[in-house]
Amino acid sequence: MPHAAVHDVATIADALRARGACRLPDFPDAAAARALREDLDRLQAAGALASAAVGHGASLGQRAEIRGDATLWLDDARTGRAAAAFLASLDGLRIELNRRLFLGADEVEAHYAAYPAGARYARHRDRFRDDDARVISFVSYLNPDWRDDDGGALRLSLDDGDIDVVPRTGSICFLSELEHEVLPATRERRSIAAWMRRRPR
Repeated sequence: MPHAAVHDVATIADALRARGACRLPDFPDAAAARALREDLDRLQAAGALASAAVGHGASLGQRAEIRGDATLWLDDARTGRAAAAFLASLDGLRIELNRRLFLGADEVEAHYAAYPAGARYARHRDRFRDDDARVISFVSYLNPDWRDDDGGALRLSLDDGDIDVVPRTGSICFLSELEHEVLPATRERRSIAAWMRRRPR
């Protein structure tokens, strides 16, 4: 899978066009990732995260056998400066990718996600059948001491086969129509999930 720095938007756009995914090994950078981890530590200690739901509209509900993480949106008033700065970085990237890929994406949404040991997120697509608002998905990892045998990989289905992304540091971006799943881990796994969205048509 292609690797790119966040400032190398042309490489990111080319990878999304050609393969549907790109790895950003240095985004967020070390200082930003540390600040995000500290923010998430504080929020978890305060009990701010809530069990995540699946589906949308009338089918929205909690199903732990499908999805076991707890989340908090980054634009929540309880999050700190690191969350606001990260959202601003993603929005800048959205503008640049729009110019190259004509995505029509006009907003970014993102949330913290904490998966306890053993939790998973079953195979799914971020773009719903009846709602094509999400066009690009991001997952950014906040686990710098993660070992490969801790598990918890993101399994992403590409045209030439599945790839497993170890949830250590950096980010992966991919087309929201691609199927993916979060595999169970032996320890808590922390990340940020984000989407570039356009207005539903």
